[in-house]
This record gives sequence, structure tokens and C-alpha cells, in this order.
Amino acid sequence: MAERLGAVKGMNDIVPPKSAVWEWFEAQVRELMHSYGYRNIRTPIVEYTPLFVRSIGEVTDIVEKEMYSFTDALNGEELTLRPENTAAVVRACIEHSLLYDGGKRLWYTGPMFRHERPQRGRYRQFHQVGAEALGFSGPDVDAELILMARQLWNRLGLAECVALEINCLGQPAERARHRTDLIAYLQGHADQLDDDARRRLHTNPLRVLDTKNPQMQSLVEQAPRLIDYLGEESLAHFNGVQDLLRAAGQPFRINPRLVRGLDYYNLTVFEWVTDRLGAQATVCAGGRYDGLIEQIGGKPAPACGWALGMERVIELIAETGRQPPEGAPQAYAVLSNPALMPRAMTVCEALRGTGVRVQLHVGGGSMKSQMKKADASGARWALVFGEQELESGAVGVKDLRAGDGAQQRVIALDPIESLAGALAETPPQDA
Repeated sequence: MAERLGAVKGMNDIVPPKSAVWEWFEAQVRELMHSYGYRNIRTPIVEYTPLFVRSIGEVTDIVEKEMYSFTDALNGEELTLRPENTAAVVRACIEHSLLYDGGKRLWYTGPMFRHERPQRGRYRQFHQVGAEALGFSGPDVDAELILMARQLWNRLGLAECVALEINCLGQPAERARHRTDLIAYLQGHADQLDDDARRRLHTNPLRVLDTKNPQMQSLVEQAPRLIDYLGEESLAHFNGVQDLLRAAGQPFRINPRLVRGLDYYNLTVFEWVTDRLGAQATVCAGGRYDGLIEQIGGKPAPACGWALGMERVIELIAETGRQPPEGAPQAYAVLSNPALMPRAMTVCEALRGTGVRVQLHVGGGSMKSQMKKADASGARWALVFGEQELESGAVGVKDLRAGDGAQQRVIALDPIESLAGALAETPPQDA
């Protein structure tokens, strides 16, 4: 017997019935994005490595430790499996001149890849949903993106599970003044810095504030706050975001230590956090990245966006005990005689043409075993194809959710719309 092969550690299969939750989640996202006027964009999962080095920053955990990079054996090109998708979306917008006629609202979903130790909520292949608004400079689009995420929590039944934190990173000149003071502060406490902090002290000191080391939290809390270095325009933008959130009735907490793990952010940054997933508290994060388009080679243009980890959100849904629909068929077709299959298949195809979800039993078996399969499928109706009914141009219909005493009805097949209408009836309230 050949050796059995399994999936790569940290890269997981999504199989039924769990895949039904993913389908439902994706459908909620699709409807949400369309309701806000966001259009779908799809980029390759492999990009040239310099795209991520230039956008994310060389002195980051992602670039230094986590990217799946390789040299193409055919032509020697340096390629990387995408660790995030904002840079790829910006690259696509530049390459296809999408901003030539004004701003664009875009959304995406798909797998990302980071080489890290798999643990709860962190995987080597993970999936993200993201929204990006490119070409819009005001605080209004920042607030819109935040409120769009709120609408998603409402749709998913997670509104009570998450909380919003916001901050402002200001502009490069403001960060430069803060950087000088931050480095001086950290150098004065060099004995309290861990290895990562020492390595980042002069290359990216702001990232030190993002440390997860509990022994450094007191030091971080007393460090100079970037928000205290903001100029008039940055403060006006940040206050504008706050005013819009208050007007929409969205609670938030200003977290002056909130920074992003990627180098391209400026001004507004935000996170939706939860206390129900242990250490992995952030389920959605984003902010403004006005310099990235020019950084990658395009004409200067503002931009803002967010991304959420699908695995974490689905885990959060499970924590609430909510059971999303599993996409069961409306009807399950059973046959009293295998010879009736041609007619049964024709009827099922016609029903599907009207929009009814029908699962046709295959593989034979007794009527009793077929009815058990029908019940287990989650369908409400059993379509019973019997010789007498078909001879009279009809089919039997039984409500599988009405108890053992449910009577079987006989419904004509012509017109097929009449049968389809019967199968679309609303279930009883006590079903």
C-alpha cells in the first residue's frame, strides 16, 4: 500500500459540513460589498518578491521571517506567495490604470501565505476578505470602511462580540519627530528591550510599540505617544473620523499604542478586537495608506482599506453557538423503481431550471433507505417518484419536517412551475 499523504501543516482542508459556513460567510460578504458599491478584484497569489519588500518594509517580521519566497527555476525570477493583498491590489490598479477616471472601491477574498508556527487563529495558508478605497482622501471614506465592517458583524451575528479601537499615525514629518524622541526614550531603557526591540530600535522603532512581549508592556505604556505629535491637518482628519463615527452611533476607543504591522500606513488606523479568541484578539484591521501607490510606482493618490481573517471570524461565529444554514436542498428525490430514473432526472432538471434546489438519489436501495437519506439531507420535501403517479403525470410530495403523521400529496408535473411553487412554501413555524 502506498504511503498516505496528508495536507501541509498549517494549510487546512475545508470540507463539508464546515464548508457550508464558509459559503454562507462569503455570500454575506458579497452582498455587503455590493450594497456599498464595492467591486470585486482578483489578483494572482504569486507576485514578484520586490513588491512586498518595497511595500511592507524590509525590517518587518513578514519580510524577514514569514514570506514564502522562491526563485523560479525557469527564468530566475524572485517570486513570493502573497502574504497580504493590499500591495497586490495597488499594483493591479497601477498596471491597469484603474484610477484614470476617479477613485475606485474594490474588495477581494482569497488565500494568503505566511511561514509561521501554526496555532489557533494563525495558519500558514489563511484566508482574508479585504476592502480597499483608492483615490479618496477625506475622513468620510475612513468612516465608511469602519461602518461597513460593522454592518458585516451585524449580518454575521457578531455585533456583541467585537469592539472598535482607533488611532492616528499622522504624516511622515510628524512620525519623524516622534521617532527621534522614541529612540531616545528606548535607548534610555535599553536594559529592558528584548532582542526584537533592539534590532528594530534604529530601523523601525514604531514597531517596538507593537510588541506582544508582556515584560515590555510597562515600558511601552510610558513611551512618547505619536498622537501628541500630530499637526493641525492630521488632527482635523482624525477628529473628522471620530465625528462621523459618533454620528453613526458607533462606539470606539482611542488606543494611542495601536500601530499597524505594515510600514505603509498613515493617519487613521483601526482594529476590531474581541476577547473571545484568546491571544488572537484582532479580527479585522486596517487604515489609511496614502503613500503606497506612489511607493509602488504609481502617481500619488490617497487610499484606505481593511482586511479580516476569515478563519478567525468563522471561529468567532462558532464561539457564539450560531448555526448558519448548511445549504441543504429544498427537495430530495426518491424512486420506487430504478427504471424511473430517466423521468425523475428530467423532472429534477426542470425544477432546478426554476431555481429549486433538488438532490436526486443515486445508487439504488430500498424506499426505506432512500427516505432515510432524504431526511438526513436536511431537505424539507421528499419527491416520491412512483409508477402510478408518473403514469398520471404527477409526483408524490411529502413534508419531511412535519412528523411521522405527514400525508403525502400528489402534485401534477405540468406545469412544472406549480410543483416548484409547492416546494418553495414557507415551513410551518414549529418546524
